[in-house]
Amino acid sequence: MRFAPRERLAARASALRRELAARGLDALVVTALPHLFYLLNLRASAGVAVVEREPPGLRLIIDFRYVEAVNRLVEQEIAPPDLETVQVESTYDETLCDVLRARPSARVAVEADHLSVRRWMWLQKKLEVDLSPAVEIIERARMVKDGHEAETLRKAGRMLAGIIGRACACARRGRSEIEVARDVERLIEEAGFERPAFDSIVASGPNGALPHAHPTERRLAGGDLVILDFGGVHEGYCVDVSRTVSVGPPTCETRRLHRAVREAQSAALAAAAPGVLASDVDGAARTVLEGHGLADRFGHGTGHGLGIDVHELPRIGKRRTGPAGPDDVALAAGMVFTIEPGVYVPDLGGVRIEDDVLMTEAGIEVLTPACRQLLDTDRPVPGRGDGC
Repeated sequence: MRFAPRERLAARASALRRELAARGLDALVVTALPHLFYLLNLRASAGVAVVEREPPGLRLIIDFRYVEAVNRLVEQEIAPPDLETVQVESTYDETLCDVLRARPSARVAVEADHLSVRRWMWLQKKLEVDLSPAVEIIERARMVKDGHEAETLRKAGRMLAGIIGRACACARRGRSEIEVARDVERLIEEAGFERPAFDSIVASGPNGALPHAHPTERRLAGGDLVILDFGGVHEGYCVDVSRTVSVGPPTCETRRLHRAVREAQSAALAAAAPGVLASDVDGAARTVLEGHGLADRFGHGTGHGLGIDVHELPRIGKRRTGPAGPDDVALAAGMVFTIEPGVYVPDLGGVRIEDDVLMTEAGIEVLTPACRQLLDTDRPVPGRGDGC
């Protein structure tokens, strides 16, 4: 696995410290596990970091299971140079209290989105200090990918694009949704991904009206539309695509739905540019579907950020009434996100087409270029190969 180089970690820590200073905070308690990977290259199921505004001041609390993992990061010089590790003696929270008492700070913040109310109240009582809730400090930094992250996602996008045709070909008449999902996940593994980024979605016929349907024993039948939504994790970063196919020749209605969604995706891709509000990209897709009389069949956002998590900032969603809110960001070079409009018709099914894009200074770069046509899986599927 290729980790972020030490200088990238140092740059991320420096940016975080500048944000702490801007918010008048002296330290941040980091409890979100993806943020430990982002700041420290550490992949673990437990851990807490304390980042102080003034360097050196980066302390990692870990238990015995991860001591050797951190030692290896240090030996390979892919850990922050100022990292100090503290091993848990009793519990994480007790050790955190000991660490904070040893170097008291005037204003300490916790990640409000990643710490339970129970833990927050316990820590406040134990420390007898006011722990400030901080919202999306690191999440907003993660929106803009650095060069290491962008290149990792580029490669992951190519890997995923390479199996889209074979994944679509798995959706053949007579097979169950579960069987198709298993084969898709086998293709993900064979492509070199560490694991699927999420449970693959295979939604056939009327099940396609459920945007996040779980695969069932339902067998694919002639005339079905089938949504396939799948992704993979490569070197800690997620990519995610959707395609819709037809089992047998599509009908006039299913062609109409698919054409509308393709036009909506094309409009959103054309609208995405540096400085454009995320909601305006969503609006471009929504306007097309409104023109097709399908506004009420498109109930989710047009896209979401990608990175260490499969769903992260920015949110490419509908603008709320009034001025743009804090969630409605202006797109910037380095952001990676999906464009995935869809329509869902009860008793008939659904259509979703999703691709991943990297925003550059010159505009978008599609990371998952592959056929978006409404393919008939009774016929040979381009790019199928021998996968299914």
